Amino acid sequence: MSHTAHIPSHRKPRPQRVTKLRAGVAGGVLSTLAVAGTTGMANAAEPVTETIEMPTLTTDLATQVAATADATQQAADAYTLQADKDAAIEAAAKDAKEAKDEAKAKAAAKKRAAERAAKERAARDSERTTLSTASASATAEAPASGSVSAVISFMKAQLGDAYVMGATGPNAWDCSSLVQAAFKQAGVDLPRVSQDQSMVGTEVGTSNLQVGDILYWGGKGSAYHTGVYIGNGQYLDAANPSKGVVIQDLSGYPASGAVRVL
Repeated sequence: MSHTAHIPSHRKPRPQRVTKLRAGVAGGVLSTLAVAGTTGMANAAEPVTETIEMPTLTTDLATQVAATADATQQAADAYTLQADKDAAIEAAAKDAKEAKDEAKAKAAAKKRAAERAAKERAARDSERTTLSTASASATAEAPASGSVSAVISFMKAQLGDAYVMGATGPNAWDCSSLVQAAFKQAGVDLPRVSQDQSMVGTEVGTSNLQVGDILYWGGKGSAYHTGVYIGNGQYLDAANPSKGVVIQDLSGYPASGAVRVL
């Protein structure tokens, strides 16, 4: 190299190759950048591929979870339905058992009541048979005019019978039908109604009563009730629907008058 080569004015122009080299270098750099960019773009494209695939995986997983949830809900609903059915069956069985027990209890109570009523009826029938036999015996021994004892015995045998207007026995009476039936035991035929019964026989004062006298309440010929005096200030009659055939005290319900036929 010349000793003046470092002086700019004395430098020789560099060959065009330098420029080309620079251009080549620049081109190489650009190519490198292009390759890097392409590589970067290629590398950047990979996450996009993964991002596209992730929703697909997520959707499948969500579908599976939803299906599992539906299956779980269906199983829970089925269990609840079965539990409700079991509870309903148990309740129905309990109600049926209670109804059956109640029906059995009612049937047993009804049977006991029927047996008790039958015993009471048998006892009363037996008592009536005994009294009727005694009454028939007394009537046979009595004079033709009849027997007071037969009348009283018959009436006492009907104690406890029901009072029913218009009834004529054997287990239900009204006042005049009982008096008529009682005197028939003594062979005396009386009228059917109380008005006519107050007109038969001999009128006697209520202060001079004898056993067997017919008592009446109301006016003579228009009496509304009759009974028979049994002594000791008492009389026997078919009183009313609430009392039936009973013995009562004259002091509680004084008679209007009395007639004697025996």
